Amino acid sequence: MFVWEGVSEFVAVAETESFTVAAKRLGISTAQVSRQVSALENRLSAKLLYRTTRRVSVTEAGQTYYQHCRQVLNGLEEAERTITQLQQSPRGSLRLTAPVTYGEKTIAPLVNDFILQYPELDVQLKLSNQTLDLVAEGFDLAVRLGKLKDSSLMARRLSSRTQYVCASPRYLSTYGVPHSLSELDQHNCLQGNLDYWRFQEQGRARNVRVKGNLRCDSGWGLLDAAVKGIGIVQLPDYYVRPALESGQLIALLAPFQEADEGIWAVYPHNRHLSPKVRMLLDHFSAALG
Repeated sequence: MFVWEGVSEFVAVAETESFTVAAKRLGISTAQVSRQVSALENRLSAKLLYRTTRRVSVTEAGQTYYQHCRQVLNGLEEAERTITQLQQSPRGSLRLTAPVTYGEKTIAPLVNDFILQYPELDVQLKLSNQTLDLVAEGFDLAVRLGKLKDSSLMARRLSSRTQYVCASPRYLSTYGVPHSLSELDQHNCLQGNLDYWRFQEQGRARNVRVKGNLRCDSGWGLLDAAVKGIGIVQLPDYYVRPALESGQLIALLAPFQEADEGIWAVYPHNRHLSPKVRMLLDHFSAALG
């Protein structure tokens, strides 16, 4: 049978490199920590720590023992958190951010449903198209679209989005239907914040520069312009799907359509993810997955 005496004390000393700091972490006396670690070393017949007047360091045997003990303690801590969480209802503050349009259309209604389930929560949802610093600004969670930049944040894929190039029947009857990427140069392409559109050609990503007589930083504005026959537009599915289904818009250049992009939840790297954040992630996954 595994004997626990001294294990927590040894792990605390190994992680803090100090008997005094380990004692404060555990809420016991330094002498008790020292006695427990010494007893553990005697029981194992192995020296786990080097002790000098200036510092404490872990021996080779101690490193091996520490790795195994840390895994066991992690499992116990996770089991205790799981049981505690089963008996708790999410409460307190919860701060998250999402892009404006996707947040208004999709995320905000899901957050509202979550609040109805857990009315003791105090939720702040900030809609912004800027990539906010979650740690510096105190956010628990962010919803982000497309390719993620390398960072120390944890990420969980919630869903995906599809980019469509489309135009109204009226525009196409007047100016013709483009069948290749090179033909876009002959068309009025409605632009957002970027002067290029993204495609996939022969299995490789390709950016194509476009030009037109309208540049607008609102997806809804671009959608309206496309429906009214002003030009061709490239927008995500959550903008154009109803217009495609009703026939107001027609999808173009399907062979060159970019692969679906991820819709992600990202959150600070934290092994002890709080119940409210974990439950909101599960709520989003169940609705969007």
